[in-house]
Amino acid sequence: MSQISVKHLTFYYEGSFDHIFEDVSFSIDTDWKLGFLGRNGKGKTTFLQLLLGKYTYQGTIDNAVPVAYFPYALTEAQMQQSAAEFLDELKPDCELWRVICELSELGEEADILYRPFRTLSPGERTKVLLALLFSGENDFLLIDEPTNHLDHKAREIVKQYLASKKGFLLVSHDRDLLDACIDHVLVLNRKTIEVQSGNFSSWWENKQYKDKFAAAENEKHRKEIKKLRQAAKRTADWADKNERTKIGFDPVKEHDRCISTRSFIGAKTKKMQSRVKQMEKRISVEIEEKEGLLQDLEETADLKLTQLVHHKNPLLYVRDYSLRYDGAEKPVFTGLNLSVSRGERIALHGTNGCGKSTLIRKILQAVGTDDSGAILHEQGTFEIASGLTVSYVNQDTSGLCGTIPEFCEARNLDRSLFCAILRQLDFERAQFEKNMADYSEGQKKKVLLAASLMTPAHLYIWDEPLNYIDVYSRMQIEKLLLDHQPTMLLVEHDVRFREQIATATVSFADFG
Repeated sequence: MSQISVKHLTFYYEGSFDHIFEDVSFSIDTDWKLGFLGRNGKGKTTFLQLLLGKYTYQGTIDNAVPVAYFPYALTEAQMQQSAAEFLDELKPDCELWRVICELSELGEEADILYRPFRTLSPGERTKVLLALLFSGENDFLLIDEPTNHLDHKAREIVKQYLASKKGFLLVSHDRDLLDACIDHVLVLNRKTIEVQSGNFSSWWENKQYKDKFAAAENEKHRKEIKKLRQAAKRTADWADKNERTKIGFDPVKEHDRCISTRSFIGAKTKKMQSRVKQMEKRISVEIEEKEGLLQDLEETADLKLTQLVHHKNPLLYVRDYSLRYDGAEKPVFTGLNLSVSRGERIALHGTNGCGKSTLIRKILQAVGTDDSGAILHEQGTFEIASGLTVSYVNQDTSGLCGTIPEFCEARNLDRSLFCAILRQLDFERAQFEKNMADYSEGQKKKVLLAASLMTPAHLYIWDEPLNYIDVYSRMQIEKLLLDHQPTMLLVEHDVRFREQIATATVSFADFG
């Protein structure tokens, strides 16, 4: 057991005016199962790279244990090879038998180590690389978003596997995974960094209490400051008015006044002015106590969308339906039955490769918005409402590049409104000047979601919309969908999100 001690860490990327970290200090234990939380773009992956020694920084990071990082970066040549051929290139001290032992804990046989890596499913690739990661001894493991693009079954296996391990730092926004796997949290707040014992739910409950207390204290100080300022103004006005009576008086109306009264009036004025100064000091104290109360408060704006209403219902009707790619011998799925009516939010559920994205591609082809060029052969009934407008969020963000103005112009979006939605999704204004290729994966996904929200549609199709999206934004999107109840077809492996949002679930396991 050892500690990683961070003292006065300051870091920013060359050419950027924004500090990712500024004079931050904290300590973590390498024996913990540590969850790493924070908004998209706040520096989680950057901190992992600092632990790996990838960047130059100010301050100190004291770490006596070696670290290893997931996901490993694979070359194109390695993708063509079997894992057994390149494992020692990724982890020079690895022993194959240890990797095989770890794979058995992940429910996989050793034969996947001898198949070309590119032929493995996303779940199999993740399992191989996790087995390699945990095959060492005494390493502190940095695990960055291990469940993105994994189906529900693979997520459950990875969740159970990580729950049995310790000595890692896990970056994830999956609340179910975090609750199952971690015993401490490291949180990048808006202005501070905190370390706390417990899982995600216990941290979230504590944060809500802290935020409510901070808001209540802030309101109390605000009212006290307002009351003191009003009292100070009244007293100052009285002092000024009293001071003006020192010189000159009406002997008829003020027959009891004489020249010696001036000293009495002056003393009274001085006393009132002293009282004003005391009030100003109290105001300064109240302001100082109020300072910083709301610095870490996370406030999410209510998002909006404009849904079109189609005269036909249901919008999509599929019966005894199968799809097959041109040149393939077997269909991707057979006998599918599906109906999407107005106001329904249908979740498509199943393993990777079962046909969820293929069905979405067919729908996009039917409305004329698919440019993949894929040739699909169908059997059965497929009816879609004529003139249907679809707003689509792709799971793939790799094509995003260029500037925000260029993106808005290409999609005919109102730039001001688009940037306003991004601001509601916690984009800082400085991000608007950057190339989108330099955004974090979560920020790229938010760009696609903002574009979808700006597109009035009869049907919203979101394919794994929450990959890389931070917890706060996930809850923000949940509220949006529950408030506006759009007609939706979605693929999402976040269990809590799907349970909250979906009005029905269609399992592709029934149509294999």
